[in-house]
Amino acid sequence: MKRFSLLFLLITSFVLTNCAFRPVPNTQNDKFSFVFMTDIHVQPELKAGEGFKQAIDSINSIKPNFVITGGDLIMDALGVGFPRADSLFNLYDSLTKNIESPLYNTIGNHDVFGLYTKSGVDTADKNYGKEIFKKRFGNGNTYSSFDHKGWHFILLDAIGFTEDRTYFGNIDSLQMEWIKTDLAKVDKKTPIVISTHIPFLSAGMQVLEGGNAAFSSGGTVGNSHKVLELFKDHNLRIVLQGHLHIVEEIIVKNVHFITAGAVSAKWWQGLRQGFAEGYAVFEVDGNNFSWKYKTYGWKAVEVEKK
Repeated sequence: MKRFSLLFLLITSFVLTNCAFRPVPNTQNDKFSFVFMTDIHVQPELKAGEGFKQAIDSINSIKPNFVITGGDLIMDALGVGFPRADSLFNLYDSLTKNIESPLYNTIGNHDVFGLYTKSGVDTADKNYGKEIFKKRFGNGNTYSSFDHKGWHFILLDAIGFTEDRTYFGNIDSLQMEWIKTDLAKVDKKTPIVISTHIPFLSAGMQVLEGGNAAFSSGGTVGNSHKVLELFKDHNLRIVLQGHLHIVEEIIVKNVHFITAGAVSAKWWQGLRQGFAEGYAVFEVDGNNFSWKYKTYGWKAVEVEKK
């Protein structure tokens, strides 16, 4: 991608009359806040652990009811052996113990162990692929859901594997069936939030390279339209997205697709297309919400140019 400042908050709204949302009276008990922090890429290099600790301190200061991560917790498990991957997950684990709110993790592509052939990891290895995430953060799975004060939250696994051992954006058929089962238990008026590492929708490439520019198969979820179809009779309000390290909001039929920057910005090397290190803060009041991107004052380490 081209390197230049891209300070934008894209709001594209297609609102149909029959999709209009009618606010209802709220009570104090309906109010809550949460943080969505994505693309942490924690590592021992570049003082990333110190930076992440500073982000955690900032989050603790606002006392959210809970925190959702958007994936890419570490940097990285794709192309390394087990000792390095295990040490990175240990580092992430030790730092997140300082978070004073409940934590819910979404899986990202960099959290997948040994997928790249350069890792030297055999596909028969017991830890290969998503197994480490399942054991350490997913209670045996890579997708889940929970409820909070009348809202339903769904954390998805958007990482598909190709035959030649790379990744692409995809929600697989087993997960699609799980979503159907999950939604069957949710009242159709209940506001729903999805968390996905790889975005369902983004105009990032078009802003950078023109209206006809498109993402690669690893840039966005290829079957997002089929996933969204499952929610057509439900009150889907927000799709939380990571992966791109930009801040962006697109509104389509009352659904807010929010790409929430990156805790690491440009992988702990300063601004990424004009966006600083940060995370998203959401304030919910009954059926309504607001959000902002909050930076936390990290100063990136100077990287010596070779």
